[in-house]
Amino acid sequence: MGPKSKVPGGCDEASGAAERPLRADAQRNRARILEAAEAVFAAEGIEVPVDTIAEKAGVGVGTLYRHFPTKEKLCEAVLLERLSALTLDAQALADADDPKAAFFDFLRHVVEEGVAKRDLMVAVMGAGVEFEVAAAPVKEGLHEAIGVLLQRAQAVGAVRPDVTPIAVLSLIGATCQATAHSDAAPACDLLTIVCDGLRAQGPHSA
Repeated sequence: MGPKSKVPGGCDEASGAAERPLRADAQRNRARILEAAEAVFAAEGIEVPVDTIAEKAGVGVGTLYRHFPTKEKLCEAVLLERLSALTLDAQALADADDPKAAFFDFLRHVVEEGVAKRDLMVAVMGAGVEFEVAAAPVKEGLHEAIGVLLQRAQAVGAVRPDVTPIAVLSLIGATCQATAHSDAAPACDLLTIVCDGLRAQGPHSA
């Protein structure tokens, strides 16, 4: 899709402007662009022209470029939005009546999201350190939220006591990446094996 290619016209100025607080109308435009991009990518793939995204968002192409100088930056922003949404989803389950169900259902939710956004993840891999720096605060929030779900599940004997949040995230990430191969097992099958390994064993397990 050539995500690293520069868009025409004033990209350097746009990059500097992006660091300043956005006006209310600019914030609305940015939110509309991200919402449209996620919907279009899901329906038509990441190769879709940015003009299509701008049209769906109801903004001019120049407005889209001012917010996202390259398609890669747009993909990164969509992924960051999804990571933030996953964090909120995990936080919403922090007081769930069934800690076991909350933990394992959330893992399934993450894998489903990961598989659906796999093309986006591939698209931003070239960003390397730059994307990792931008994503660090969001990933930290997700790490903490999953940690709460994990601790509650462990407290009721549903998950092995030696499992850590880092291990959970690593296993889920590997599950999503594994499904990228054409001969890989379905994500739900891989996740079932992962969850079986996370569950506490023995007569007293939940």
